[in-house]
Amino acid sequence: MMYQSVFQRYEIKYILTWEQARIIKEAISSRMTIDEYGPTTIRNIYFDTDDMRIIKTSLDQPDYKEKLRIRSYRSAGHDDTVFVELKKKYMGVVYKRRTEVISDLAMNWLAAGGEAPQDSQIAREITYFRDFYGCPAPKVFLSYLREAYVPRSGSDDLRITFDTEILGRETDLSFANGIYGRRILPEDKVLMEIKIPGVMPLWLSRLLSNLTIRKQSFSKYGAYYREYMKDPEKYGEMRKRLLYA
Repeated sequence: MMYQSVFQRYEIKYILTWEQARIIKEAISSRMTIDEYGPTTIRNIYFDTDDMRIIKTSLDQPDYKEKLRIRSYRSAGHDDTVFVELKKKYMGVVYKRRTEVISDLAMNWLAAGGEAPQDSQIAREITYFRDFYGCPAPKVFLSYLREAYVPRSGSDDLRITFDTEILGRETDLSFANGIYGRRILPEDKVLMEIKIPGVMPLWLSRLLSNLTIRKQSFSKYGAYYREYMKDPEKYGEMRKRLLYA
């Protein structure tokens, strides 16, 4: 199956109530529809150094930041294919490059310093990242249920996703095991992301303005790190504000 391997776009995030998410889905229904995959549970394993250098740098909000992860859209065993993804953000623009790899080979490549499963420009970039950080190790498993909406026109210049049940854990870092972990967002909140190559469509900008919905910086991996790995008390206060907003 063909898959997109290179992405360049803006990713604008909003934290909504369930009611706000329902209103937005209804409002966009004449222009957009849920994609062919329907609600999908996405699984990710994030890699980092022992001192968590990658996520710490990201949370400092530099002009340039990057992350390395393996992603699967289903339960995956040792011989199943997954995506190795290198995600970078520079001056607000997200650049994502990914390649499809057998799960066991991906782990050997990234965490054990093995050879890349294939020779490609993307694989060489990922290997460079791995070597630069000294073979970062799997640190956090993150999963969430996603609904992705795409234009009814068939164009690919706009994508809106709604993520719920965002869970994380630091053990049992396997795509073959169940979906469980510690909650990152309150139960009554939804993370919406608008993914666009450039300027937001006017109709969508007006919709958000009329609903008084404003963008908010949010990283799933960053939120898990701050809540459960770095400063639980401080992040707990942020969760309370989200819960009662």
